[in-house]
Amino acid sequence: MLSEATLRFIATHREDDVRQLALRGCREEGVDLPAALQQIAGWQVARHKLPTWAATEGVLYPPHLSLEQCSSEPAARYKAAVAAPLVKDVAILSQHPQHPQQPPTTLIDLTGGLGVDFCFLAPLFQQAIYVERQEALCQLARHNFPLLGVTNAQSICATCEEYLRQIHHATMLFADPARRDDHGGRTYGIADCTPDILTLRDELLLKADYVMLKLSPMLDWRKAVQDLGEQWVRQVHVVSVGGECKELLIVLSRQGAGLRLVCWNDGQLFSPEAIGPIGPISPIRPIGPIRPIGPIGPISPTHYLFEPNASIMKAGCFEAVEAQFGVSQLAQNSHLFLSEKPIEDFPGRGFRIVAVTSMNKKELKEALRDIRQANITVRNFPLSVAELRKRLKLKEGGSNYLFATTLASGDHVLIVCQR
Repeated sequence: MLSEATLRFIATHREDDVRQLALRGCREEGVDLPAALQQIAGWQVARHKLPTWAATEGVLYPPHLSLEQCSSEPAARYKAAVAAPLVKDVAILSQHPQHPQQPPTTLIDLTGGLGVDFCFLAPLFQQAIYVERQEALCQLARHNFPLLGVTNAQSICATCEEYLRQIHHATMLFADPARRDDHGGRTYGIADCTPDILTLRDELLLKADYVMLKLSPMLDWRKAVQDLGEQWVRQVHVVSVGGECKELLIVLSRQGAGLRLVCWNDGQLFSPEAIGPIGPISPIRPIGPIRPIGPIGPISPTHYLFEPNASIMKAGCFEAVEAQFGVSQLAQNSHLFLSEKPIEDFPGRGFRIVAVTSMNKKELKEALRDIRQANITVRNFPLSVAELRKRLKLKEGGSNYLFATTLASGDHVLIVCQR
């Protein structure tokens, strides 16, 4: 519990620079300055990452690491959208005459952490159990959940493995394995995280209708599916927020068959129509039928250029994008698409091509003669954005967009575009 003096200090200085506050100190009697600074820093992160939490008076925040590792609010809301139809299917089954005494739908979050995902998932279930091995986080959860409107929560301090042994059955088990080793270093492999989901997989599947896992965005989703067992994985969601891939969300179940891949990027949704067996792992292996990229003809201002969003870039489902939107890849490794007409619902950014130039100095000078600033993107190109900007002597920003890339012929080009 924080003293009244500490709470007043937090309210007064909530938007101030935390480092400056720490340097100045506080002589006011009764103020716990370290605790106040933690809460101020936490609120400043939450107002961008967790706006609902930041707007709720009385919510308390943990040290920075827990806030760094937790889901953002958009990602947590997306998990709830994924879980909702699964819970509905289970609820419909429970009403079947042959199953008159089904237990209430239950969520068990086995790696509770700060409880962000739990808060958005819990209202979908009749019962919700938060399990966390750190007592300090459990105390925060017991304080915060009622304030955030989560009234069906039970908070338990235990390890994932300890509590899993006690479970008889749950509608959904959720886990977000910690991605740091005992020395604080980052880990990405499923088996290297805590808890080791690969070791627990069979027990998880035995004790739940569905298992939802939040995994590192650094993982190749195909390798993750193979590691977890292709026969058990029902859904793979590549989740991006702010144009950056944040997590892989994987749903496992003994029920049903087949695998669905979904790319979600700040509300943009794309899903290939069909996914066959995963087969050999390759970081650039496309989804769907593999076909060579044919000649697209000269690029001209009659064309439109499309850049796929972060989730599609991570998933690598470029062939499926071609098939569903009728676009052509510029080159196999450039991951840019051309179309002769605008596409309003393309999952990414769309541009009208203004000019195309080689890297010849004379051609560059002509193509860029009226441009003083531009937004630069490089795709499969030998120079970085900084190097290219220095070479072109262009300021950042403005309404012009330059894409430096390599054509299927191997030629380096600069494509001048506008949104």
